[in-house]
Amino acid sequence: MANKEGLRYPSIDLLLEKIDSKYKLAYASALRAKALKEHDDSVIKAKCSKPVGIALEEIQAGKVKIDFTKKL
Repeated sequence: MANKEGLRYPSIDLLLEKIDSKYKLAYASALRAKALKEHDDSVIKAKCSKPVGIALEEIQAGKVKIDFTKKL
């Protein structure tokens, strides 16, 4: 199923209610997208088909927690 909402879904405003910074959001979504690409273990039924979109949907749903204080 294709996402007809394009880049407007999920909403950046709603995502920033979950993670307080666009930079942290980009970091978190990239980490989760990488994990999805490697393991394909999504925890939700996503509208998006690409790993970054799925990661953003998971963040919006509150299913992904990132510890920003931990060093890589």
